[in-house]
Amino acid sequence: MQTLTLGIVIGNKALWDEVQSCIFDMPAKVVLEQHDIGDWAAFLDKLTRYRPEVLLIELSQLADPLDDVVRQIKTSPGAPAVIVVHTEASSENLLRAIRASADEYLYPPLRGDLFKALERMGGERAKFKAGTRPRGKVFGIVSSKGGCGATTLACHLAVEMHRKTKLEVLLADFDLDAGLVGFLMKSQGRYSVLDAADNIHRLDLSFWKALVSNGTMGVEVIMAPTNPGSHRQRSMEDFQHVLRFVRSNYDWTVVDLGRSLSEMAMTVLEELDELYIVTTLDIPALHHAKRMVQTLHETGFGRQRTKLVLNRMPKRSEVSVDELERMLGAPIYSTVPNDYQGLYDAFAEGKILEPGSHLGKAFQRLAAKMVGAPDEPKPKRIFSLLG
Repeated sequence: MQTLTLGIVIGNKALWDEVQSCIFDMPAKVVLEQHDIGDWAAFLDKLTRYRPEVLLIELSQLADPLDDVVRQIKTSPGAPAVIVVHTEASSENLLRAIRASADEYLYPPLRGDLFKALERMGGERAKFKAGTRPRGKVFGIVSSKGGCGATTLACHLAVEMHRKTKLEVLLADFDLDAGLVGFLMKSQGRYSVLDAADNIHRLDLSFWKALVSNGTMGVEVIMAPTNPGSHRQRSMEDFQHVLRFVRSNYDWTVVDLGRSLSEMAMTVLEELDELYIVTTLDIPALHHAKRMVQTLHETGFGRQRTKLVLNRMPKRSEVSVDELERMLGAPIYSTVPNDYQGLYDAFAEGKILEPGSHLGKAFQRLAAKMVGAPDEPKPKRIFSLLG
């Protein structure tokens, strides 16, 4: 087991004593310990200075909303893993910790579970530092025209891939003109994919870790630049190198390529395993989608790597899927229903759509299909004797 640096913030004396007893004979070095958070800004400053790899923190020390607090901790420089500890088992608190993207929720007796958690985290850190991860898969998401929902789809797919597989997922915003991934994922990072492209010569894992931020549900995010014109008059080839780098360090990478076959999209094509063209049923969108499919085939991008996704599909359509496939010259990989109001309400609350909603289930099915994971089993209907 690799030696990890720990931060401990526990006020309960019994929990404090048990944690200290557990880590006494574990390969762990405590670099930060205190009984309460105190001033929040000062605490975040300590995390930045001491950079523990794992933070053990008592649930009672975390203010609401819990997801905001955990996100701020995990987006601090060094991005520690967060283990929430509590005096007792509680399904409600466990669910809160999971939704807040905490890495573990532990309660007494701690020894066995804490050792397993630290052992797993040490292994993950060792792989990340050594760059020995197997080659991951890179998915490109592009709209046939503006407003087809590619960014919304990319964000939800990245979250569902992590939920389905529990593997490392990167959501990369390569839409340099109008990137909205950081906004939708509530990422607080100061850096963008341009910083990665500008520093190819020094792009290693430690440098990369300082660029990414933690978004929703354990997905790491590299944002687009906030200044849309900052990429003008620059070579696009550097972004190929960025994708080659992330492929070896993430199991799944979802890349938002904006709309149409831009210079960026055409440059990074060869680095993509699959390209998903998102279109709606309006005539201009279908027209652009057909042209994109033709262009990709003419440039040698394999037909099996081109996937068409029909977004905002109405319950009843005047055109069948078979007719659309003949019109577009390619099979429809997936259809996604429309739920404008649900998305509007979720984004207004600063969240992404709940997985249990009708549209959320469609995102789950598509993500499962993309990563080859089994789909969620449908709940069995229960009938009483009275019907």
